[in-house]
Amino acid sequence: MKKKLIFYFFCSLLMSEIFAQKIYPFQNPKLDDEKRIDNLISLLTIEEKINCLSTNLAIPRLGIRSSGNSEGLHGLTQGGPGFNRLPVTPTTQFPQAIGLAQMWDEELLSQVAAQQAYEARYIYQSPKYYRAGLVVWGPNADMGRDPRWGRTEECYGEDPFLTSRLVTAFVKGMQGNNPRYWMVASLMKHFLSNSNENGRTFTSSNYDEVLFRDYYSYPFFKGVTEGGSRAFMAAYNAYNGIPCAVHPILKNITIKEWGQDGIISTDGGGLRTLVTDHKYFKTLEEAAAECIHTGINMFLDDYKEAVKKALKHQLITEKDIDAVIRRRFRVLLRLGLLDNGSPYNAIGVNDTIDPWTKPETKALAREVTSKSIVLLKNEGELLPLDKNQIRSIALIGPYADKVLQDWYGGEYPYRVSILDGLKNALGDKVKINFAKSNKIDSAVIAARNSDVAIVCIGNHPTGNAGWEKAPVASDGKEAVDRQAISLELEDLAKVVYQANPRTILVLTSSFPFAINWSQEHLPAILQVTHSSQELGNGVADVLFGDVNPAGRLVQTWPRSIDDLPPMLDYDLRHGRTYMYTNKTPLYPFGFGLSYTQFRYDNLRLSRNTLQQNEKTEILIDVTNIGKRDGDEVVQIYVKGKDGVQRLKAFKRVTVECGKTVTFSLDLWGKDLAQWDKNAGCFTLQPGELEIMAGASSADIRLRTKLNITK
Repeated sequence: MKKKLIFYFFCSLLMSEIFAQKIYPFQNPKLDDEKRIDNLISLLTIEEKINCLSTNLAIPRLGIRSSGNSEGLHGLTQGGPGFNRLPVTPTTQFPQAIGLAQMWDEELLSQVAAQQAYEARYIYQSPKYYRAGLVVWGPNADMGRDPRWGRTEECYGEDPFLTSRLVTAFVKGMQGNNPRYWMVASLMKHFLSNSNENGRTFTSSNYDEVLFRDYYSYPFFKGVTEGGSRAFMAAYNAYNGIPCAVHPILKNITIKEWGQDGIISTDGGGLRTLVTDHKYFKTLEEAAAECIHTGINMFLDDYKEAVKKALKHQLITEKDIDAVIRRRFRVLLRLGLLDNGSPYNAIGVNDTIDPWTKPETKALAREVTSKSIVLLKNEGELLPLDKNQIRSIALIGPYADKVLQDWYGGEYPYRVSILDGLKNALGDKVKINFAKSNKIDSAVIAARNSDVAIVCIGNHPTGNAGWEKAPVASDGKEAVDRQAISLELEDLAKVVYQANPRTILVLTSSFPFAINWSQEHLPAILQVTHSSQELGNGVADVLFGDVNPAGRLVQTWPRSIDDLPPMLDYDLRHGRTYMYTNKTPLYPFGFGLSYTQFRYDNLRLSRNTLQQNEKTEILIDVTNIGKRDGDEVVQIYVKGKDGVQRLKAFKRVTVECGKTVTFSLDLWGKDLAQWDKNAGCFTLQPGELEIMAGASSADIRLRTKLNITK
């Protein structure tokens, strides 16, 4: 099968080269882009136009190679969920997306995205390989409004401002900074408010226009208007009763208002579910016609027969198809697939060393992993461990000796488990007593015979089961929401703690857990997400103090599931997220500890009055008063007349031991503006705002006032 695919692939390339020898106007980069597309559309048959609505937009007779599609949330993936894929090449695998968000570092996240994009180009253009895609499905711009959502690990958390900044950074990293060409096209998922898995193909996410603008659509809005993404995927669910794939907001807001003039895709099988699940249309041809009228121009299921019937029954015209595929060709232009002018054409051709094998790539994955780790507790300064003072370590738990792929994880070039990471860090100087479980008291015995015990528990990122299956109630993934937020494996930590009170919990998790017992009893807790190829080295770097942890949570961790509103209640004001909850969380949004301490002083503003089109510079003196160099993440929250606290600026900076660094953060009027449904725009209302600087949403250190003027 593999040999046949390679044969057909290179035959396609050969045919493309042969036909491309004829010069068409659409191949001339000196012509106006829209005139080039006019020419290209004029050359197509109706069959070719219909084919241009597929993921495989290739026109061999005109020398146009398909851009292809790949997943790319935290490492390039050349296949779908469940690992039922054709043989693929390995690619660099970073921590899950929510772990990447926990770095609170836009620049480093952009480097991660750029690495993915480079590897996509490399595989796409290298003669050694045969499958890749230049339309990369990532980031996930959906809001993580509820920790029970099965795809929490794909998102950037519960805050719209943080998510919008990270989405924008990721898009820019993937697409590159060339003014004309992209390295890859960044396709955001899933528009809109797709944050329940159970019933997603027929349920409706209901809320008002203000929440639509200020919360659920905000990261997509910024991803398009500031990041430059020109591709997104419509969600399965409905929004206020209308399925997202045919919702008027696609055309009226994203295209006409935001300028989204590229790809709008259905989700997999999204056309069919309009008939079978939503029961919004009686026939597939009606559904296909409405998708096209609304703006869909890429179908992720069998659509051709339905489109042909829609044409036959005059539900759509050929001009309707021309209008939507025009936007597909704009993306091909930016990818350089209609001419030879792209500066990225040499990737994979002139450079022949696989990028995932390079030392600097491995170093990037390791740095990102260590920077994503959150220190949740460190009583008595048990951490970091001193290699010179420890003779033996008990390493216990099912996630100590493995690195697990998640639902959209790519093929690993290598994997470093926590067990491997400890061995790399300690060599032969320290004995590691490893026990996978407590069968025949093996965990207890290991803990009793060691100076310190490390318990590695968490969730399985795929549930270790098939589609729509999760054998443990607290597991979640695509198509499965979590039914519990307690941690079944916490009992293992309890028996280990009885045997050795110097017990450290390393929680490898895709979601928040209500680990109340661990927080009360265990002296030290670290949290890291799954799926990084450098998982073990990153954890070891933090455990032994080579890296001072500074990851911060991007979701509120509740104490109990009954602190959460009903799963399908999409109105945040009913007690959801740090902005609206009246419950005391186990860990608040933005929380994370360090091996050192920081003091905040002298909060001041460069200007104390502000208009919507202006900015003020926030200055804060941060002093490292501890014993180690470390990173601090300063978070700026704003509170207005409605009394709601909202994140509006943040910065992660290294502060050396004993030194003071003046943090400078820009606070823009446009970021303070909220949607005014009467005016139909984002408006900054006159009045006084409280500006709060802190180390988390619940740890506010300094406050001042800012006046908003007309």
